[in-house]
Amino acid sequence: MRLGRVASPDGVAFVSIEGDDGDTVAREIAEHPFGTPTFTGRSWPLADVRLLAPILPSKVICIGKNYAAHAEEMGGPAPADPVIFMKPSTSVVGPNLPIILPPSSSQVDYEGELAIVIGGVFKNVPAAKAHSAILGYTVANDVTARDQQRHDGQWTRAKGYDTFCPLGPWIETSVDPSDLEIVTELDGEVKQRSRTSLLLHDIPKLIEWVSTVMTLLPGDVILTGTPEGVGPVREGQTVSVTVEGIGTLTNPVATKR
Repeated sequence: MRLGRVASPDGVAFVSIEGDDGDTVAREIAEHPFGTPTFTGRSWPLADVRLLAPILPSKVICIGKNYAAHAEEMGGPAPADPVIFMKPSTSVVGPNLPIILPPSSSQVDYEGELAIVIGGVFKNVPAAKAHSAILGYTVANDVTARDQQRHDGQWTRAKGYDTFCPLGPWIETSVDPSDLEIVTELDGEVKQRSRTSLLLHDIPKLIEWVSTVMTLLPGDVILTGTPEGVGPVREGQTVSVTVEGIGTLTNPVATKR
């Protein structure tokens, strides 16, 4: 199932996105998408609604340097254990909304990633049972003010600006995440291309590791790490991140006015 959030003529709603190409419709889900969704009976052609970020998480937990080649390009060894940092919920934006470049940064980078969406309340989840904690997967861009990351030594400011966590276009609940291609394009030029099979710490390990530290709540998002090829964006450019089996997340880049 593809789960999304849309702005329709009747307001904001969770939906199931069904069909292909011109026949795609958004079927309204009653209340929330957790558990077994029930439907209101209302639906809209997907072309008649606006896709929003598919979930509004209480927190976004991110994993740093989780591809060996990215750790190398960042100038350090791959970590033996997952490195956790966080982005605030206010950094989340949906498809086609602009990434706003802050005037305080001279280098803002894209980082295409696979994201995990949590399906309930979970604590101390063993890796063998990690699948039970997952609602599905979406596409993320861990936008980073790279100059501030280097300057500060810790990453909260560099990762935390409003609009620095695009998510979308929807949550795919049935995809196998173990070996998916990730491609990031800047103005149509491929900048990152890798596969989730190259993750240093796989998804079950990440669920176990993070849930021993903090309670995971319904809709929380875990970004699994970016592969090599990160680089800067400029005003007027467009970034697209595609994860095989899920879809493409596209966002323009703009300057704060």
